[in-house]
Amino acid sequence: MTYEIVLCDDDLEQLGRIEEWLELYRCEKNPHIQYRIIRFQNAEEMLIWFDEEKNLPDLLLLDIFMSGKTGIDAAEELRKDGRHVPIVFLTTSKEHALSAYEVDAIQYLVKPLEKEKFYHVMDISMEVMGKRQEKSIVFKVGNSYRQLMQDEIIYCESERNYQIVHLADEVLKIRITAKEMFERLRRFSQFTRCGTSYIINMNHIVKVDKCEIFMDNSSSVFIPKNRGAEFKKKYFEYYFSEE
Repeated sequence: MTYEIVLCDDDLEQLGRIEEWLELYRCEKNPHIQYRIIRFQNAEEMLIWFDEEKNLPDLLLLDIFMSGKTGIDAAEELRKDGRHVPIVFLTTSKEHALSAYEVDAIQYLVKPLEKEKFYHVMDISMEVMGKRQEKSIVFKVGNSYRQLMQDEIIYCESERNYQIVHLADEVLKIRITAKEMFERLRRFSQFTRCGTSYIINMNHIVKVDKCEIFMDNSSSVFIPKNRGAEFKKKYFEYYFSEE
């Protein structure tokens, strides 16, 4: 398994040391994994990358004290934009521990890094990343790959051999049949078919009437003729099973 890890530290030497620690951890504790490392020396460039990159990395190791924006500033912007990447802060002082907690950092490490503490933090990070991957699915979108969390998908709509995937603020066009798409999504209990053209994430349903499903992104899906009762049954069975 390959994990994408972003490092951000304005000290080039520190970036090299963090990579060395990551490789030691991999060799000694998780030799079956691989890393894809992306490095930044300031928060501004990192935030631009996040704006351009649709896919979230698996982990962000972020220095706090940097010239320009601090690590706390950068984390606050990421959270404000809805980017819930797991963050581990690396810093020379404990004074920002409360701020780290407020942006939901999973850990806070004080430099200089120590092997035992770094390994402990990476054990926790691996557990968090593993759980996130269990809740995500990877699709080929155009010429690149995109990881989506299960709850990001509101509904899918068939268009010949493509699926039009509706997210909260974006629409993706993925070359995959409706049958193949549902086979990939059905392991998540909230997805169900609505006729042959739609796959619905029932967690995003606001209301179901006789012929229409209203979603929480202000869109709606028309239920095929004579399928309203069948769909309502599926929805209410799911709804009450989640209580």
